[in-house]
Amino acid sequence: MPEQGRLSRPASPRVLVSGPVPPAGSVPAARDLSTVAAGLDAVQWIRVSGGRAPAGEWHPAQDVPDLWWASAPLAEDGLPVTGLPLVAAAQLAALLGGRLPTSAEWEWMAGRGRRRFPWGDEPPEPGSANLRDFGPGCATPVTAHPAGRTAEGLWDVAGNVWEWTTAPWRRDRIALLRGGSYNSLIQYASCAHANDVPGHLSSPGIGLRPVRHTPPTSGAAT
Repeated sequence: MPEQGRLSRPASPRVLVSGPVPPAGSVPAARDLSTVAAGLDAVQWIRVSGGRAPAGEWHPAQDVPDLWWASAPLAEDGLPVTGLPLVAAAQLAALLGGRLPTSAEWEWMAGRGRRRFPWGDEPPEPGSANLRDFGPGCATPVTAHPAGRTAEGLWDVAGNVWEWTTAPWRRDRIALLRGGSYNSLIQYASCAHANDVPGHLSSPGIGLRPVRHTPPTSGAAT
């Protein structure tokens, strides 16, 4: 449903859990990224303290530094910005003074190495995440599920839209999607789950959440 996202393009059918593939020609044309950045909702940055991330299915054990995270996936008029392939997503993050997180950083942010889901160990419910089993079947505002926030206050870490991450330790350097989308089953919303995809993929079910090493001059929360 292209009217529910932003910058959506027809997606490869390979990632069926990312969302429905809109018909060709039914999606708005992509805009210049500087224009996209100018039209974004204000980004609030939240500091998440670092630590030792245990080895997982997708990464070796490693130290994660203190990082400042966008409090929600980037959004315009409340809805997540979607449809950007990996390179464009990274460029948009850079325009905001950040970058895309690595998969290990994302997993640490989501679960701190101990939570099954971003909010705890309880399975998702309608108030905690927008998923296939109990969502409307399209993207929703990024602050629509307060029960799904992390302890640090980050929104929409599970469900609604996948989030781009990188995996620089992998030889193939393939991208990893994290968090699940509105068309995902419950298991895809777990902190440990990832979906390896080619970086050229774009979908109405894929968004992004930038991260940065230094505190922003404004819009910060500790």
